[in-house]
Formats: sequence, structure tokens, C-alpha cells
Amino acid sequence: MMLVPLSQALTVKQRVTGAADAAALAAANTVSGAIAGFPCESADVAAQLNGAALRRCELDGSVATVSAGARYLGFDIVVFARAGPPGSAQG
Repeated sequence: MMLVPLSQALTVKQRVTGAADAAALAAANTVSGAIAGFPCESADVAAQLNGAALRRCELDGSVATVSAGARYLGFDIVVFARAGPPGSAQG
């Protein structure tokens, strides 16, 4: 039955999405000085605490772009997220 693996894959994707969002926010907050530390290290910790692995962390000024991922049934599920100060969103 394919429904169970598909349902679980969607659950993993949601977890990874939350982890990527948390990682991007952690990196951006570190760049801004809101929290102490190094941006990509903060992102890595946030991703791990949310059940994913940080795959990429890039900073462009005060904007952090990250990707986080997890493996499920031999497939990589990877999600990208971006965070920065208000008005910093790019198309």
C-alpha cells in the first residue's frame, strides 16, 4: 500500500520545512546580533534540534539562505528557506 509511505514522506517534508525555517531564522538573528554566536553554526544547531541536517548556509549581508534535509526510504528530502530583516525579501 503506497498511502502509508507517501503520508510519512509528507510528514518528513513538513518536519524538514520547519527545520529549514528555524535554521534560516537562527542564522539571520545571529547576523543581526539578536543572539550570540556564528550564523551558520546557529543554523546547524536549529536544524538538528528540529530533526534535520543543515545542507547549506549562505549569507548575503543580513539575509540568510539555508537548505536542510533528511533521508526517507533512500530519498533526500531537501527544503530551502530564507530569512532576514523586514523588507529584505527578494523575488
